[in-house]
Amino acid sequence: MASGQAARAPRNMAADPEFGPWLAQASILVIDDEPGMRNFLMRTLGPRCKRLDEAADTEEASRKLDTNHYDVVILDNIMPGKNGVDWLAEQRAIGFFSNAILMTAYADLETAIQALRAGAVDFILKPFRSNQLLNAVARCLDQMRLQRENYVLRYELKSTSDHVLLRDKLIGGSKAISDVRETIARVAPLPTSVLLTGQSGTGKEVAARSLHSLSDRADKPFVPVNCAAIPPDMIETELFGHLKGAFTGADTAREGLFMHAQGGTLFLDEIGELPPATQSKLLRVLEDRRIRPVGSEREIPVDLRFVFATNAELERLVEAGQFRADLFFRINVMQIHLPPLKDRGQDVQELADLFMTKLSQQLGTPKVSIGADARSALAAYSWPGNVRELRNLVERTLILGRFPDDFGGGVRTMQQSGTGGESLADIERRHILAVLDRLGGDREAAARQLGVSRKTIDRKCAAWNV
Repeated sequence: MASGQAARAPRNMAADPEFGPWLAQASILVIDDEPGMRNFLMRTLGPRCKRLDEAADTEEASRKLDTNHYDVVILDNIMPGKNGVDWLAEQRAIGFFSNAILMTAYADLETAIQALRAGAVDFILKPFRSNQLLNAVARCLDQMRLQRENYVLRYELKSTSDHVLLRDKLIGGSKAISDVRETIARVAPLPTSVLLTGQSGTGKEVAARSLHSLSDRADKPFVPVNCAAIPPDMIETELFGHLKGAFTGADTAREGLFMHAQGGTLFLDEIGELPPATQSKLLRVLEDRRIRPVGSEREIPVDLRFVFATNAELERLVEAGQFRADLFFRINVMQIHLPPLKDRGQDVQELADLFMTKLSQQLGTPKVSIGADARSALAAYSWPGNVRELRNLVERTLILGRFPDDFGGGVRTMQQSGTGGESLADIERRHILAVLDRLGGDREAAARQLGVSRKTIDRKCAAWNV
C-alpha cells in the first residue's frame, strides 16, 4: 500500500471481541519512516478499524492532521529530521487532541518521561507482536471513551437541575404529540439539522433524544448543551475547547463539547441565547464542519448531527438584530414544533398518572389518588410550565401527601362557589399569583417551582401590571 493511502475496513466488519467494540469504529494514523513497519501496522490494524492512514514522516503526518480527525496516532520516536517526541510536543501546542502511542526501541526512563510530557498516553517497545499493538490501541480508545463519557455526564449533572423522568420518550396519545412522533421518525435517519421550537417544558430535549436514538448515530454520544446556562465569556471554550495557556487559568488543554459529541448528536438548547460572536463561529462550523479550539492554529474536522431548540421566536430576534439572519436560515432546515400541554387533551391525565407512579417509586412515598376534582383541575389549568410544571406538581403532591392547596384545592373552591366559569387565562393568573404570594414575591423561586423560566414570570407579571 502506497504511503498516505487510507485503509478502510469492509462494510460487514464486526467488532473484534478480544480488543473491545470501539476499535471497529476508530480512525487511526500510523507514522513511521520504515516501509516494513508501516506495512506490518497496516496489515494488523486495517481489517479491524474504520479508517487507517499512514505517513512516512512528520511533515506528511502534519498535513494529514490538518485535513482529517484521528482517534489514535501511532508514531515512531526515531525518524529522520524530527523525532516523534519533539513532533508530538509541537502538535499539542498548536491543537492536537488525539491519543498518541509512541513506538520506541529504547526502554530508558528518560524516553518514557519525555513521551509522557509530550502527551503520549502509551508507548510500546520494538520489536512487538500484533496483539501488543492491538491491546495498546484498545486501551487508548477505552480511556478516551471513558473520559468523554465522564465529562458529558458531569456536565449534565452540573447544568441540569431538573432530572425529568422518561426523558427518552414522548408520552401521550393526542394527535398533536402523535404528529410530532411521526415527524421525528421520518427525519431521524437523515443527516439533516433539526430546529425544535415550543414553550419551556414542552419536551424539546426529549424530542432531541428521540431523534438521536432513532438515528444511525444512536450508539455514539448525545451531548445536550443549554446555551443560556453558560456564561457568555465561557461559552466559546466550553463548546470549542482550548489549548494550554490560551487564556489566564488554562493550565491544561481541554476538548470542548463539539469534540465530546464526535460522531454523535450535539443538542444546542436555547440557541437564541448565543452571544453574537459565538453565533458567527457556529455558522462556520455548520458550513465547514470544522472547529478551531481557543488558542489553536489548527482546525479540527468534526462529524456531528446538530439539533437546535428554542422557546423564543427567532424570527423576531432576527428582526431585532439579536440573532444572525444567515445562522437562522442555516439551522431552520427542518422545524418541529412541540405543542404546549394545554393543547394535548387527555395527555395531561396520562402524564400525571405516569409521574405519580414513577416518582412515588423514586421518592419511596405512597401514591396519592388523583380524584375527580383533581382531574378536573388538571384539565382546566393552562400549564404555563407545561410537562415540567406537571412533573413538579406531582412531586410536591407526593411530598405533602395531598394536592397543594394553591392548585387542586383552589380550583375546587372556585367550582363550589360558582366561579368555575373563569377562563383558562384567569386560572393561570390566579395560580401564578398564588405561588408568588406564598413565596413572598420571589420570582426566581416561583419560576423554579412552576417549572418555567424567570423570563416567563416577568413577562406574565408585566402583562398583568403586577
